Amino acid sequence: MYRQENNYSLSELAKKAEMSVSYINEIEKGKKYPKRNKITALAASLGVSYDELVSLKISKKLGAISKLLNSNILQELPLDVFGLEPRNLLELMSDAPSKLSAFINTIVEISRNYNLTVENFYFSVLRSYQEIHDNYFEDIEKAAKEFRAKQLNDKDPLEQQLYSYLRNYCGYEIDDESLSEHHALDSFRSVIKPNKDGIPTLMINKKLNSRRKTFIYAREAAFQVLGIKERSLTYSWMSVKSFDMLFNDFMATYFAGALIISEDKMIADIKEVIESRTFSFDGFIDLILKHNTSPETFLYRLMSILPKHFGLSKIFFLRLDHIPGSNKYSLTKELHLDGLHSPHGTVLSEHYCRRWVSLKIFDDLEKSRQEGKDNKYICDAQVSRYITSGKEYFCISVARALPLVDETIDTSITIGFLMNDDFRQKTNFWQSEKVRMEFVNETCERCPSVDCSVRASEADVLKKHQIEKERYAALEALLGKGVVS
Repeated sequence: MYRQENNYSLSELAKKAEMSVSYINEIEKGKKYPKRNKITALAASLGVSYDELVSLKISKKLGAISKLLNSNILQELPLDVFGLEPRNLLELMSDAPSKLSAFINTIVEISRNYNLTVENFYFSVLRSYQEIHDNYFEDIEKAAKEFRAKQLNDKDPLEQQLYSYLRNYCGYEIDDESLSEHHALDSFRSVIKPNKDGIPTLMINKKLNSRRKTFIYAREAAFQVLGIKERSLTYSWMSVKSFDMLFNDFMATYFAGALIISEDKMIADIKEVIESRTFSFDGFIDLILKHNTSPETFLYRLMSILPKHFGLSKIFFLRLDHIPGSNKYSLTKELHLDGLHSPHGTVLSEHYCRRWVSLKIFDDLEKSRQEGKDNKYICDAQVSRYITSGKEYFCISVARALPLVDETIDTSITIGFLMNDDFRQKTNFWQSEKVRMEFVNETCERCPSVDCSVRASEADVLKKHQIEKERYAALEALLGKGVVS
């Protein structure tokens, strides 16, 4: 810091202090701590006192770096995912501390404005990791296949077999009563209680149906098979304490999906779907039920199988939640492979396009509920053509009602395919006459449509952008092209 304030290069300071350039460089990077006589020479060369140079106080403009160094964030950041080491950051701090401090302050300010937490950051890193690997992890697939071959058979129910494995092989105690005794815990699917003797107790919500219990058991089996120690004690998460915990939980969840939905069987079933020139809504639901799993698990499993075995990587996954009778829709889970696709998470205050099949399907779910079919899955598909970009996506949505403690949440799960030439060559189901085309946009606030009957908000953001364009055009007319940057 003092060297840069004096505009000294490393070589200039080394010459004044009669030290080598490499030695001063290592001091700045924290690799070496100089002796008293060296500090005295450096202080004299920089025109500061000995006490100022060794003071633990950091100037105001470097406050953000001080907070960073004093926190455990360098240990918590999953830098290895991106091939980085903490020393890379420390080197950047020594090269441009003031600029880095300003950058850190900017990130913190953005985080505050958008209510971003460390957990949000961890989830973002995990999604990036999934995208890098096309959401396919061969080691986990192999482990699931080996476990299936060694521990399971095709005769007995999977739930029963996994229950027996946890009880008899792993020594689990399984309790399906305790969670129900605590109203505040009723939203958890399961809780693990570590016992002193090393035998865990799996407390499972007795309201779960057979499919959900099977998934919980498969997930617990994953922790044992993969030898995972650092993990969350609740499912779903109550809090994420570290990236390693989140990553380990994800791997266990991936294992459960691979165990329940066999890779080989999935390939055969999906091959039949994508080669057909029609798309059957009921047939797709039957396929989900055939694999005895939930729509969310099934469609998320597709996000692993399609890129690896069918070369369809430009896809996205969305989960939207909706409270029946309200006009609010929340995007609670998303994954985009090979680029950021539409729709995707956006500014919280904006309204998602009501023409998306992900939202329109909630109306069909409500009609089904009024007909007394509360537990029925609803499937729909749509070709979404974006008004502004012209891109087209083939979207498949499945909706269901999810009863909670005090209310019911309707949920739609969607998988979307970018309809480029590669997609059209590798699939046929996009030609289905049953699937309608709909003009859509990202949000109402950004949509130029003038005849939308389901618009939830005026196009305020679009109008603001148009005004800005008019201003630039007027300035260029006044000052000449190329003058306005």
